[in-house]
Amino acid sequence: MATNLSKSKKRKHTLEELKTLGQQLLSSRAHINNLPLLLTFVSPSSPPQFLLESLLTLQSFFSPLLPHLPPSFPSSTKRTEVSGKDDPEFIYKTWLRSKFDELVQSLLLVFVSPQSEDAYVFLREVVLDTLMEFVKLGNGGKFHSAIYHKLLHSIVHSTQSVDSVTDLLASKYFKYIDVRYFTYISMEKLARSLEGKGISDDKTGSADENSESHSRASIELSLRKSYHILSKIPSMEDNNEKSDCEMWSGSGSSSEEGNLKEASKKSKTKVKMPKAEKSNNNALSAAIISKKMKSKFTKAWITFLRLPLPVDIYKEVLVTLHRAVIPFLSNPIMLCDFLTRSYDIGGVVSVMALSSLFILMTQHGLEYPNFYEKLYALLVPSIFMAKHRAKFFELLDSCLRSPLLPAYLAAAFAKKLSRLSILVPPSGALVIIALIHNLLRRHPSINCLLHREDGNETHNNDSKAEKEIVDSATVANISSIKPGIDHFDNEESNPVKSNAMRSSLWEIDTLRHHYCPPVSRFVLSLENDLTVRAKTTEINIKDFSSGSYATIFGEEVNKYYHILC
Repeated sequence: MATNLSKSKKRKHTLEELKTLGQQLLSSRAHINNLPLLLTFVSPSSPPQFLLESLLTLQSFFSPLLPHLPPSFPSSTKRTEVSGKDDPEFIYKTWLRSKFDELVQSLLLVFVSPQSEDAYVFLREVVLDTLMEFVKLGNGGKFHSAIYHKLLHSIVHSTQSVDSVTDLLASKYFKYIDVRYFTYISMEKLARSLEGKGISDDKTGSADENSESHSRASIELSLRKSYHILSKIPSMEDNNEKSDCEMWSGSGSSSEEGNLKEASKKSKTKVKMPKAEKSNNNALSAAIISKKMKSKFTKAWITFLRLPLPVDIYKEVLVTLHRAVIPFLSNPIMLCDFLTRSYDIGGVVSVMALSSLFILMTQHGLEYPNFYEKLYALLVPSIFMAKHRAKFFELLDSCLRSPLLPAYLAAAFAKKLSRLSILVPPSGALVIIALIHNLLRRHPSINCLLHREDGNETHNNDSKAEKEIVDSATVANISSIKPGIDHFDNEESNPVKSNAMRSSLWEIDTLRHHYCPPVSRFVLSLENDLTVRAKTTEINIKDFSSGSYATIFGEEVNKYYHILC
């Protein structure tokens, strides 16, 4: 039989002959030997017409047989039992299962193949529909998670970039709640396998450098594809309000409703469920599914975030984490290691991590002692030209809003911002004035920074907390410094040791003579008595956080245009 099969493989078949072979296979078991031949045409190298014809025939052949086939991977105990069985029907079905497994493997190869012709784009969609049909029918009407896991595994571990394949899967099947559920389960498993692969690669230090770099590139590509899949899954927020959860592998109805439907078929009478009871069952079902989904969602994301992500993916995750991940985690505190590690990196990564970290601190009780020290270190001139500066300034204002903030800490931020105001573009000076305005209004004890004639009077105004931190030697040295010298240490990374309370905001006074009219006009708002809250209001940082030369110039042009008109 093997010799005949090899000869038939070498022989070229026409499309009409292939159709005849398929019709024979579907018509009678006597033509079962056509099955291996048709399987050879399910390959990325086959012409599209031949591949499609074989695929449609094999799908029609296997679909009604799937519920009756034995499992693909029996345990070792069952293997001995199977080898001893001489039931021809059982042997036949076992052989069919092996051929079905070959078909699934071939379909996966076709699905992730790099061909980009229009015919293969259409074929790829047909292949996906066939695989998902097997997922639906291959486990006795239940979701066949093993086949679906193989599908995701082939996408993640393919050697080519297959974002279009992921987009196709997401657009057609991620609307089903069971597909999303098993996607999270598979993505957790795949992330764990990538984590173990990365560890094993690190241990093989004597490996060839080329193979090691190739392995790292392969892992990085798999990480990108993993993130692409996770980011394409619809948010759970979009499905919480739906009473009916659409299932791919079943109707999604409760067992009670299924029993009633079965009873109605037997009695040939319509059995109606009371509306109140039906709605309660639907609500309970949705709640249970939502709870399980949240658990799988959490495990998938937490496992993925433990991996060594590429820099661009790392930044993209941080940008969307606070709105796409944190609200749906079963325990958001599980993200603290990832976020604190990101926040400690510094630079733009810290800016991106700030939003999510702030949510954990304010809404979930995360304690991070060095938070304000790290935040203080982010105040450098380059931050005023960063891509995400608008969000950063809004969060900075929120972080400094608490009335429990010590005076010396509020003074350090005010002074640091004041020093930056003479180093940054006009748009940066505007947002600094707004931030200092809000700081002075919220913390009246630091208003002494606006007017200071010498440094000797400042010791009476120092907070008790700062006196405990600064040692006696430092105080003695500062006392000996002559008036007129700024005691603020701009190079000090620790805001507590910056001596901000012994300084003044003299830089703000220089902004009164700024070359940019909006800056020189806006700084006059600080001349008001900000300690009287009834007569003043806070400034919305959002109005200034995304400013630039272009926006300032446009506003000035419009202003003078209206005057002239």
